[in-house]
Amino acid sequence: MPKDLFTAPDYYLLDELLTDEHKLIREAAREWVKREVSPIIEEAAQQAKFPTSIVKGLAEIGAFGPYIPVEYGGAGLDQMSYGLIMQEIERGDSGVRSTASVQSSLVMYPIWKFGDETQRQKYLPKLASGEFMGCFGLTEPNHGSNPGGMETKFKDMGDHYLLNGAKMWISNAPIADIAVVWAKNEQGRIHGLIVERGMAGFSTPETHHKWSLRASATGELIFDNVKVPKENLLPNKSGLGAPLQCLDSARYGIAWGAIGAAMDCYDTALRYAKERVQFGKPIAGFQLQQKKLAEMITDITKAQLLTWRLGTLRNENRATSAQISMAKRNNVAMALQIARESRQILGAMGITGDYSIMRHMMNLESVVTYEGTHDIHLLITGFDITGISAFN
Repeated sequence: MPKDLFTAPDYYLLDELLTDEHKLIREAAREWVKREVSPIIEEAAQQAKFPTSIVKGLAEIGAFGPYIPVEYGGAGLDQMSYGLIMQEIERGDSGVRSTASVQSSLVMYPIWKFGDETQRQKYLPKLASGEFMGCFGLTEPNHGSNPGGMETKFKDMGDHYLLNGAKMWISNAPIADIAVVWAKNEQGRIHGLIVERGMAGFSTPETHHKWSLRASATGELIFDNVKVPKENLLPNKSGLGAPLQCLDSARYGIAWGAIGAAMDCYDTALRYAKERVQFGKPIAGFQLQQKKLAEMITDITKAQLLTWRLGTLRNENRATSAQISMAKRNNVAMALQIARESRQILGAMGITGDYSIMRHMMNLESVVTYEGTHDIHLLITGFDITGISAFN
């Protein structure tokens, strides 16, 4: 495995907008990725195996619930710190970032925000330390972009709830100790329930044959008359707005993470173009290659500015769901385009596991459609600016 020589681009000197603490947090994550992820990730992706050995390290750099209060095991950091950590992890691999952002925004966040104190004390410290891994059950076989149509249901049986249904495309499912599952009660109201591995009737079959996110564990959640204790219902928020609020946090992390993938592709392509000689000079000296590289750094810089501003708004509790959608859509599309252009600069070498670009490209094909597809986020922006919904 070649040494990880990554150097982060900062064309507009955005580091000057970060605090010393932000930079220390980012550097800790960056060095950990170089040391623990880069040497193993290509083999893990080739073998389609999630590298469980990195879970402890993710916890140690604060990747699990960085903004969760310290009293619950989190790091108590701000939203900018969360974004920077996700950026550095996805620079290593989108699947690893998915592991961390699901744990943080889709498992720990709802327990913290919508759970009671007993649930927070029971689950959050173990999730923060990596002792427990979690997953988020929203997407169903027949309901992806329309989660409100979910068919998973639960009944009140007096001393417990009886849960039936299925979820699919669930990151972390095969390795999860708990699942935060969204289901409808007998009145059709959506609630969150904490389902624990080992409950009778609960299974998590793994999804195989993926060409994308190959180093991430993906699976299904199957509920066959699962008896869920009543104390496992999240009591403080119900309705579709609850899981969507979780997705806002996750999409915010994706907006940052995609920049990391783009930066890695750009840095790889730039270094290769300076070293690869054709027609008597480095290919970086040819106009079309300079055009590719110049457009890449321009687009990365625009995404950095967009996301830094979004992080500022998140810290002030002023960021809207539509603003988060715009950043997620823009930054993932940007990263995917940069991955494709970078692959062309490397020619045939770009398709091999000797470089990270093809892996990033395949991963980003998932990122561009999960947690809200590219088109759905476009319509969210359209609704926000016109006041007219295109969904109905």
